[in-house]
Amino acid sequence: MAVSLQIKYPLRPITNNVPRTHRPSLLHLRVTCSASTTTTKPQPKLVVDKRFVNPPPLPNDPSLQSTWTHRLWVAAGCTTLFASLAKSIVGGVGSHLWLEPALAGYAGYILADLGSGVYHWAIDNYGDESTPIVGTQIEAFQGHHKWPWTITRRQFANNLHALARVITFTVLPLDLAFNDPVVHGFVSTFAFCIMFSQQFHAWAHGTKSKLPPLVVAFQDMGLLVSRRQHAEHHRAPYNNNYCIVSGVWNKVLDESKVFEALEMVLYNKLGVRPRSWSEPNSEWTEEKDISNNQA
Repeated sequence: MAVSLQIKYPLRPITNNVPRTHRPSLLHLRVTCSASTTTTKPQPKLVVDKRFVNPPPLPNDPSLQSTWTHRLWVAAGCTTLFASLAKSIVGGVGSHLWLEPALAGYAGYILADLGSGVYHWAIDNYGDESTPIVGTQIEAFQGHHKWPWTITRRQFANNLHALARVITFTVLPLDLAFNDPVVHGFVSTFAFCIMFSQQFHAWAHGTKSKLPPLVVAFQDMGLLVSRRQHAEHHRAPYNNNYCIVSGVWNKVLDESKVFEALEMVLYNKLGVRPRSWSEPNSEWTEEKDISNNQA
């Protein structure tokens, strides 16, 4: 009679004082031992699983810092936004229109929160790092669920450059094609909220005592997504409070179960299950910030 024993040992690398670019990932090993009732000595067999899990970034990790490329993209995005806003203001003054551009801007602000929620829901639940175009963002959002505190340590341009690139290529053609102050009232506000949504998101993970007082006031007034509201998104079952601009749509979408209905439609039509239907695994389980203890 033979007994097969399989034990999996995670070997954690020493990461203190080692630059991230030189740090190894966590290497999983499987040791298989076969033992029998005969006097034959068990022969251990070492098998290396080809699976690597990246450790969390350190506070001074280069991946959290802004580069000049990041800053240039943010500058380009801001330029297109200000051009659109200027067209709205100048056009409104010239045509004596104030109410219509203002209402269009308010609509842009409200719909930007909805748009941020729909997009956040989609990349949280579907696709992976190999998905065309948005694979990098999907991977980043998955990492954010495991290490949410890292967003507060990203430098400003590092956090915004991806959305700034999208805004630049979207708003620039509109700047060139339209002069209508109402159109630009909507475009400038909507695009501004989308581009800076990741900063609003970072503030929602911040400590109240470390946030600018004006930001805290806006969060308390409901103009920006609050820390309390967004904290619910990072608790099981991870299927609510997706909106990250003002959060005004979160209660409506969650209570009406809009996303749950969309998930059922996609599952019935395509057979694709969202991640939120599965039991939270290690990729969704938050790891605490222990960098301060390591210092």
